[in-house]
Amino acid sequence: QVQLVESGGGLVQAGGSLRISCAASGRDVGASAMAWFRQAPGKVREFVSAISWSGSLTSYVDSVKGRFTISRDNAANTVYLQMNSLKPEDTAVYYCAARNTYWSFRGSDYPYWGQGTQVTVSS
Repeated sequence: QVQLVESGGGLVQAGGSLRISCAASGRDVGASAMAWFRQAPGKVREFVSAISWSGSLTSYVDSVKGRFTISRDNAANTVYLQMNSLKPEDTAVYYCAARNTYWSFRGSDYPYWGQGTQVTVSS
């Protein structure tokens, strides 16, 4: 079992920056691929970014490439998403997810999820 707790969401103006975090705990934390998904009101959940357990491989949805950076600190069992040049369309609840194998674009492949953190970007 893995428990995930997101933090760091909030309200920011367009063009601003925010860093959200996901703290992992539990017996199966080690060697877990981690990902961020987001869901805006009235929209389906979408993949945002993922990182391999070593941190050497990362992936981003096209809409955030060049603006968002995913990273992890395995000593602290924490994954981060640094979000720069934020746009109103980035407004969503951001969820952290984990799986004990390679990362995936599909949310259904992740058995462990956090409760989400709200990110609101004002225009």
